[in-house]
Parts: sequence; C-alpha cells; structure tokens
Amino acid sequence: MRCISCQTFSFNIICKSCQKRLFTPNLYKKELAKNFFVYSFYNYEEIEELIQSKYYFHGDRVYNILAQLSFKKFAQTFTYDKTIHAIPIDDHTLHDFSQTALLTKYLKSEFIKPKYNQLKATNQVKYAGKDLKYREENPRKFVYKGLPYQEVILVDDLITTGTTLLEARKTLLKHKVTPLFALTLSTFIQ
Repeated sequence: MRCISCQTFSFNIICKSCQKRLFTPNLYKKELAKNFFVYSFYNYEEIEELIQSKYYFHGDRVYNILAQLSFKKFAQTFTYDKTIHAIPIDDHTLHDFSQTALLTKYLKSEFIKPKYNQLKATNQVKYAGKDLKYREENPRKFVYKGLPYQEVILVDDLITTGTTLLEARKTLLKHKVTPLFALTLSTFIQ
C-alpha cells in the first residue's frame, strides 16, 4: 500500500518517516470553564485530512497511528496519586469504529483506566460545519451510566467551540463525577 501522506510504498497507512516528520504532536491548552482545561495534540488544519478519515473505511488505521503518537505517549508520562478513569464522549460505533473509544484505549496505564459506554448522547445531532448558535440550540443531551464520586478524563477527537465537552462536563458534575480535564486529538484554532 502507499502512505496517504507522501505516497511512498509502506506497510502502514502512514509511513514511519511521515509519522516522525509530519505528525509529531504539540500540546495545545485551552480553558473551557474556570479551572477546566482541554489539552489537544494537533492543530486541526495540520491533520484535517487525517481527522476526516473517520468517515472512511481506513479511518480506524489512521486514528490508531495518531493515538499511538499522542494519547499513548501522554499516558506513559502521566502520573497521579490514584487511578482515574478515562471516559470517551459518546463512544458509539460510526463507520465501523468509534474514534473516541479508540483514542481512549491508548490512555490505559498504571494511573488511567478506560471506561466505555458511560457517557452517551441521546440526541445524535451532527455538529460538523455548524456554528456555535446551532450547537447551543441543539444539545447532545448526555446520559451518564457510570458510578458517582470518581475523577475522570474526558476524551473526544476534536474541539471546535467546546460546547460538547462543556455539556459532557455538566452532565458528569450532576452525577457527582469530577472531570479533571479533557483530551482531544486536535483543536480547531480560530
């Protein structure tokens, strides 16, 4: 097969050379609410084509590579005074895989334990290409099915306006769950 970035022959959908040269993560930090931050590994414009792969048959392979380069490395260096959970936002399967569940899988470590099917949207509205007003008028209406009194990391693939993460956080707080911060693969820098 050919690398989707440089078109050279490769056993991986993104060759090792491009992984090192083009897709080295940088940590972006954004405060969404008082003392609630989201950390992202890539600028959306730099990996837009790769993020859009989630809509195609090869998306899981692309997300696996990006998660190994970012989420896995983060988990290997993250320490905390106890084990906390990582919860993917609305980890339903779309186009044969859940991008948020896949990213969360790579956070598994001594201090982070992934928990799946905990936070689901009851309104399956699509936000792609929609403005802030549309997002605010069409909430996801999350339902939390996990245990109370725990600290968690929220996981999503992309942050644009932050409405999804803030709504998810609000839902968790109602259930006495403390989101420490959020992690996303990429951020849309405006």
